[in-house]
Amino acid sequence: MWVLAVFALAVGLSLAARLNDGYAILVFPPYRAELSLNFAILLGLAGFTLGYLLLRLVAHTLRLPLHVRAFRERRRVEKGRAAMLAALQALFEGRYARAEKSAGEAYELGEAPALSALIAARSAAELREPERRDQWLARAENHDSGSRQARLAVQASLLLDDRRYEDALDVLRDLSESGGKRIATQRMLMKVHQRLGHWDEVRRLAIALGKRGVLAEVAATQLRITAQIEALRQQARDAGGLTACWQRTEDKLDARVSRTAAQLFIALGDWRRAHEIVASALEAEWSEELVLLYGDCPGTGVLAQIDRAEKWLKSRPRDSALLLTLGRLCLQQELWGKAQSYLEASLSEEARRSAHVALAHLFDRIGRPEDANRHYRASADAGLRQ
Repeated sequence: MWVLAVFALAVGLSLAARLNDGYAILVFPPYRAELSLNFAILLGLAGFTLGYLLLRLVAHTLRLPLHVRAFRERRRVEKGRAAMLAALQALFEGRYARAEKSAGEAYELGEAPALSALIAARSAAELREPERRDQWLARAENHDSGSRQARLAVQASLLLDDRRYEDALDVLRDLSESGGKRIATQRMLMKVHQRLGHWDEVRRLAIALGKRGVLAEVAATQLRITAQIEALRQQARDAGGLTACWQRTEDKLDARVSRTAAQLFIALGDWRRAHEIVASALEAEWSEELVLLYGDCPGTGVLAQIDRAEKWLKSRPRDSALLLTLGRLCLQQELWGKAQSYLEASLSEEARRSAHVALAHLFDRIGRPEDANRHYRASADAGLRQ
């Protein structure tokens, strides 16, 4: 269609030229020239075109230095971008020497200098080059505009790798204030608090990360329980601190938490509180270890403990741990017959070293040395359960 239109225009102009008999006279005294009007029109168009082209050539010549600078800038940006991409790829591939080199090239070319310096710092750290790592971090700090949070995150990660937990905590607090509650920041914070023994913070962060779905429910629960156990252990020698920590504990009925707390209170001589803790936990969740611990925390009301344990026995008549605990409690009260009955019933369900030892003590106290020696020898069997 364009070809047909051009040919039609050419034919039309030819016909119009034939029908035009006009002429033009150019006067340059004392000269005079007479031209065909068609030729004069063509000559004017040709002159205009030539003048336009000359002006474009002059303008391009004058702007040539700008074009050269723009071309060089484009080449610099392209090379810097290519170096940055190469650095990122090498970093993810684990080629840290190559990553540092490419990041250095990107930094020299001005391609995101702060990020380039951070990539180089991370790579130098993986290469165990602390001096170069610190130099790159200093360069990143000099170009901190817009990338401060990235610098702080990398710096905190490197401090964690160096086990400089106090310094890492300061950086992470600064990052938290400016960056909100980012998942990566909270993960690093939880790790730092674990290493520093800040178990209240570990518990809080485990709950927060669990709610956000970052940690599986099982993992979040395990961390929360571990944090409470470790917080209790930190107060092992301080009765007042242990009591206050126990009051703040949320999972009091968890078997692991209650067992740890009871053991710590027993070590401090507070058998009454240990008994209350174990009994409450057993009412909520049955645990063999707690049942055995129940017999280790007698207070002034051992008979009441025996009554409660015998109530549990009605629903668990063949529980070897409960039978052993009852036998040990009766042994403390010098109820020889009941103690022997419970301990022998426990052994019939499951052979335990502690049951043999308890029976040996019983027979020693009632004057049956041969039976006592038999159970002492039985307790020496390495295959017995504790």
